[in-house]
Formats: sequence, C-alpha cells, structure tokens
Amino acid sequence: MKLMLCNGSPRGTGSNTTILMKHFINGFTAAQGNTVEYAYLNNVKGHAAAAAKCREADAVIIAFPLYADSMPAVVKDFIETLGAGVKKKTRRGGRPAPEKNPPLGFIVQSGFPEAIHSRSVETYLEKLALRLGSRYIGTVIRGGVEGIQAKPEYLNRRLFMAFSSLGRHFGVTKEFHPITARKLAGRDRMSALGLLVLRLFMATGLNNMYWNMKLKKNGAFERRFDQPYRP
Repeated sequence: MKLMLCNGSPRGTGSNTTILMKHFINGFTAAQGNTVEYAYLNNVKGHAAAAAKCREADAVIIAFPLYADSMPAVVKDFIETLGAGVKKKTRRGGRPAPEKNPPLGFIVQSGFPEAIHSRSVETYLEKLALRLGSRYIGTVIRGGVEGIQAKPEYLNRRLFMAFSSLGRHFGVTKEFHPITARKLAGRDRMSALGLLVLRLFMATGLNNMYWNMKLKKNGAFERRFDQPYRP
C-alpha cells in the first residue's frame, strides 16, 4: 500500500504531530510492501506537489494539531489546494459530484485532556472527505499531547505503542482500528474526580511551569499579560 501522510503542524519536524506519526509509520511499514510519502504542510510552497501525490496514493492521512477548535491555517490552505484539483462531473439534476479520489483519514491531536474539544472538527472532516470524492476512513482523536517532549520516555511508552498499533492495523486493512481509536480518544469529558484533581493542581500554580518555560524560551515571558486588542 502506498500511503500519503501529510503533517499539518506549523512546528514541522519539531512538532508533537511528527513524534506521533513516527510511531504510526513504524507500525504501518511493518507490513511488507507498504510505503509512505511524507509532506510537511508548513511548507506552503509545496502544497501543489503534495496534493498531486495525494491523488496518486492508495490512501491519504492528514495529521494536525487542534488550533482554536479547528485546524492550523496551513492545513486549511492545503485543503483548498486539494479542492481546487478535484474535477467535477454532473449528477442527475445538475448537482456537481467530485471525481473519485483515494480514501482519506485524519489524526487530530491537542493539549486538551477531553476529546470533546475535537468533535466539531471531526464532523467537518467527515463532510470534507465526501466533498473531495474520497471514502472517509475516519478521524482519530488524541488529547493531552502537549508536553510529551518534556516527559521521560517511559511515561510516553503506552501512547507510542498505541500509535504503532494503529499504524500496523492500518497497514493491513486500510482502516483505523476502532478499539485503538476509542482508547486514544479517551473520555469526551473528564470525570468528577479528574476535574477535582485538575482544580487542585491548578491552585498550586504548578500548571504554569511548562507554559512559563515556553514563554521564556521565546522571549515573551515579560509580555504574558499584554492585551493588544483591548480598546
């Protein structure tokens, strides 16, 4: 199987999406004959070439982080590039129908611990696949990903094994394993106990340590309370 995998993270090679897709690919290529074409969508100039490769693949997966309950701008731009390349034919009654394209699936990861934050974009992606003339493979959702690069290897082991298993199953069936996908998504909403623990954790201020580190790294710590759009 020839898979076209599109990484929609603006962080590119240094992203959490890249880390997760590394393990997915390891599982996928375990089956003999499976190959992967890989494109980083933060290279906007390469969108046309990536879209052309999508049309030549046996299956396409677009993986990206959740941005503002939707997707990064580079992913939206790529979707428009895909749409521009879809030829139209006329159905009965004059309604346009897209030409047949390879099956299309999505992997959406975010820092939110609850899967519900990604459900709206999941609905959109299902409709998008159909509008592009592709069979909708499904959308795999995974929350709580932000911070995996700061964790020791053993704390990420189960997550990485799950993505490897997901890729291995996809490499044989061209489908996302439903049980693995459900386990990766976890709860749509946190339990009452989970919310209590989170509130206690936030009350200590420890939750700010990671974000303060990021702010300092990017020279923005002193401006963290700026309100540029305040009247």
